[in-house]
Amino acid sequence: MRIYRAMCAIGAIAVATVPQMTNAQIMPLEEAAHAFGARERVLDVSLSPDGTKIAMIVPGPQQATVLQVLDLATGEAKPINFADGNPMTLRSCGWASNDRLICYLYGVAMRDGNPLRSFWRMIALNADGSKPLALLNADRDQWYAQGADGWIIDWRDGTDAKVLMVRNYAAEKAQVNAVSRTNYGLGVDLMDAASGKVQHVESADTNTYGYIADGQGHVRIKEVDESLRLNYRSQGKSTFYYRPSGTNDWRPFSTYDSVDKTGMYPLAVDGTNNSAYVVKDLNGRSAIYRVALDGTMGTELIASDPIYDIDNTIHVGRRGRVVGTYRDGEKTEQNFFDPQYAKLRTSLGKALPSFPQITIVDSSADEKKHLIFASSDRNAGRYYYFDSEKRSLSEVANRRPAIDGLSLGEVTPIRYKAADGKDIPAYLTLPPGGAGKNLPAIVMPHGGPWSRDSWGFDWLAQFFVARGFAVIQPNFRGSTGFGEDWELENGFKSWRTAIGDVNDAGKWLVSQGIADPQKLAIVGWSYGGYAALQSNVLDPTLFKAVIAIAPVTDFGELKNEWLRWSSSRIRADMLGNGPYIQEGSPARNVYGFKAPVLMFHGENDINVDVDESRLMDRALKKAGKKSSLVIYPKIDHQLRDSTVLIDMLTKSDTFLRSEMGM
Repeated sequence: MRIYRAMCAIGAIAVATVPQMTNAQIMPLEEAAHAFGARERVLDVSLSPDGTKIAMIVPGPQQATVLQVLDLATGEAKPINFADGNPMTLRSCGWASNDRLICYLYGVAMRDGNPLRSFWRMIALNADGSKPLALLNADRDQWYAQGADGWIIDWRDGTDAKVLMVRNYAAEKAQVNAVSRTNYGLGVDLMDAASGKVQHVESADTNTYGYIADGQGHVRIKEVDESLRLNYRSQGKSTFYYRPSGTNDWRPFSTYDSVDKTGMYPLAVDGTNNSAYVVKDLNGRSAIYRVALDGTMGTELIASDPIYDIDNTIHVGRRGRVVGTYRDGEKTEQNFFDPQYAKLRTSLGKALPSFPQITIVDSSADEKKHLIFASSDRNAGRYYYFDSEKRSLSEVANRRPAIDGLSLGEVTPIRYKAADGKDIPAYLTLPPGGAGKNLPAIVMPHGGPWSRDSWGFDWLAQFFVARGFAVIQPNFRGSTGFGEDWELENGFKSWRTAIGDVNDAGKWLVSQGIADPQKLAIVGWSYGGYAALQSNVLDPTLFKAVIAIAPVTDFGELKNEWLRWSSSRIRADMLGNGPYIQEGSPARNVYGFKAPVLMFHGENDINVDVDESRLMDRALKKAGKKSSLVIYPKIDHQLRDSTVLIDMLTKSDTFLRSEMGM
């Protein structure tokens, strides 16, 4: 990892000029696959309470992850821990104190060679890697097996290694069909990450779904789901309770239905102003409100928009103070209502003019030192360390150094007409330096469907752009972020509208002369893979090649997969029952397919079972259609292995060029 020690004054950073790639300079396949398929150089970062050290999780070989600690005084980064990815990988770390870290590890539990459940574990260790300590319960039940040891809800000020931690307490199994512990479920402990000793703060309860602390060491809100008492199956209806400051009494706060998306959902509590920040509907759009926790429940509108949902707050510091909101429109915008951070964001924008996307990743306990991440549509981003007292900014790490110096495609927000006349928002990326006409082109629907594409760097899209393809990423109806009307029933029940919008993106590319109609393909991951396959059910002649990565292929199979989760009832309602189960499943409608299909799937995928791709592949071949399936052993839904990703990119590009005569 390159560490940049030079310090520079805010506003004095020079921006290098990147050479442009002409139309003839299509990046060679091997070079492009290695550049874009390499895992990000930095997977997670956090800043110590005193602002002198940075913990970084970086990729190791294959799926392995390495924890390093960077001493900002010396510039030296030392590896202190390692997870080999079989089955555990390091996902994130935070500082309990200046000398003690707490890290989350993720794994997939296997049974008879098949993925059973995902799970999270927590460890604490010193900043030099010594004295590791597992922060877990010794017993197991269904709560515990499919979830986590717990999670931190308040990191406190870092003067000691004690944190507020939600913990899963499991029922102890007795000899005769009984349990010897009656308080099991979710509770809250004050955990000493140095010794492992705990002080119970909130008693464990089976129907409590979560807690929110105020950044000052107090639990202020809890979420209760009464349906969890029955076989741990949530119906998505939550009741929230809050505590006025200085009391232990729980008072009613709000209700929320996650299926109908009605009610008021608390996002955070800010103890500095004794308020909760919540999201609730305003004229069909999500808006942010501030609610007083002084007993009056006084409510104030903080942020709203007539077009886009606003449902995210900006948190800073170890106390998680809420200082602003995000507006994810054509481009993501930050609205700071805290004047200190509004000024800081303006200064950083002037210092880093080539990086319009700037976020504060972490801060010291006194909020005078910050970790900053800055990126753009054509730059995967860099991490910076900012000292507000010295007014200095230094680069810490480049997120994707393998693509440094490349001229990438500009991501342009556009709108196109769907067949019913609706304007569909999308992002169009063209190869730089070319005429932008009569190109090989790819429609790339996003995953989810409870998601959306946003403006910024996208490694998969930029790989294909570097190889000479135009790429359009539609926010089809069924996407989130555009209000409840845009989501319809969801991208499964309303698949005809969602997939129709996806196909119309391809037709728009052709109508504008951007795409060569004989060289138009579709590529998608997860729900996007489903959309790529199902697009051929609606219009078998539009796309000349289909690539589906970890795709949903059969709604009935998907419902069966969801039975393993406590939210299975909610998920089943989202899919429902009706003729669309048959009509909306590509594996049940293969006889009309004309385009050749290439699928990729990880064997350890817990999001979408690999058997869905196997089912699709068998059905296509039985129907006499052209289909290939690549299965990667011991790999999850995200294919987190550089070798695997490079292989997937290489095979994808080769397949597209072969099938489209390029």
